Amino acid sequence: MASLQKLSEVRDGMRIDWNVPIAMDDGLVLRTDVFRPLKDGKYPVLLTYGPYAKNLAFQDGYPSAWNIMAEKHPDVTAGSSNKYQNWEVVDPEKWVPHDYICMRVDSRGCGCSPGVIDHFSPRETKDFYDCIEWAGVQPWSSGKVGLNGISYFAMNQWHVASLQPPHLSAMCIWEGSADWYRDMTHHGGMLSTFWENWFDMQVKTVQYGVGERGGRSRVHGELVCGPETLSDEALAKNRVDFGGNILKHPFDDKYHRDRSPVWDKIVTPLFSSANWGGQGLHPRGNFEGFVRSAAKEKWLEAHGIEHWTHFYTDYGREQQLRFFDYFLHGKKAGWSKQPKVLLQVRHPGEKFVARAENEWPIKRTQWT
Repeated sequence: MASLQKLSEVRDGMRIDWNVPIAMDDGLVLRTDVFRPLKDGKYPVLLTYGPYAKNLAFQDGYPSAWNIMAEKHPDVTAGSSNKYQNWEVVDPEKWVPHDYICMRVDSRGCGCSPGVIDHFSPRETKDFYDCIEWAGVQPWSSGKVGLNGISYFAMNQWHVASLQPPHLSAMCIWEGSADWYRDMTHHGGMLSTFWENWFDMQVKTVQYGVGERGGRSRVHGELVCGPETLSDEALAKNRVDFGGNILKHPFDDKYHRDRSPVWDKIVTPLFSSANWGGQGLHPRGNFEGFVRSAAKEKWLEAHGIEHWTHFYTDYGREQQLRFFDYFLHGKKAGWSKQPKVLLQVRHPGEKFVARAENEWPIKRTQWT
């Protein structure tokens, strides 16, 4: 059996540890990349856990989305070599200089982490918990762990926060649905056909064991989904029948509840950022999470344009930075004036105008 080697190097103003092993409570070892400041010290950690393969560059995995975003929003690419850009997670070159450590964990069965893929399951949520707690006790960690990411990397934040990891200190849920039945698989009781296609197109292609049939990292040349190359039969045994399982559960039963948050257990300070678009998946979770979570310190923001873009623009990153600076670095000035609810209201001509509110739902709403 081929094995991954942990590698450490200094490049582009960061100390990077590749393929760091993290042992789960059942003995399985997941792999993460860790991007740290050059200066020795203890720093807060921004962590993501998900399936899209930490070795796969945004530009290689999603070239059309990258090219359009880079052309329309030059602030996304400015100030970075963009060599470390990955789908729906932070660019470490824009966060490490602000004294953050960035961690990207390949979830069980994906990228460089072996195991059986079972998305949003209790097993996967416990893995996420274990990764947070691992990050919180490393010698380079301040003990404060934040979560920040889009879509999958936002959705699973709701779930793991329900377990209340002791080192989880703040989370930015950027366009992340929450309720497995109501938000994700059965809007209004109607089956969503999205997930089976998503599983085929975005997960099977980066499953651990695709190996030599997949790509290589544009940074260090290692396999995106390795180091092993497994047969199709072996790959099939290492993933659940994701679409089939959804079809087997047309009603809101234990299967769905096990993959949904427990709102009264979510107490971590949070910034819930919704997109007015994509009504078939994410927005409901962001608004419901803001309203129903038990967190005493929580904020809501809603914006437009493409699903992923504002996470990377100066508009989005500046808000994320002020939020995490407040809760992970203790910098009080930057976030204290943030409105509890910030809405980018759409006007004709694709123009969005910011409007601050004090609550959601808005008290002066005239219900019909």
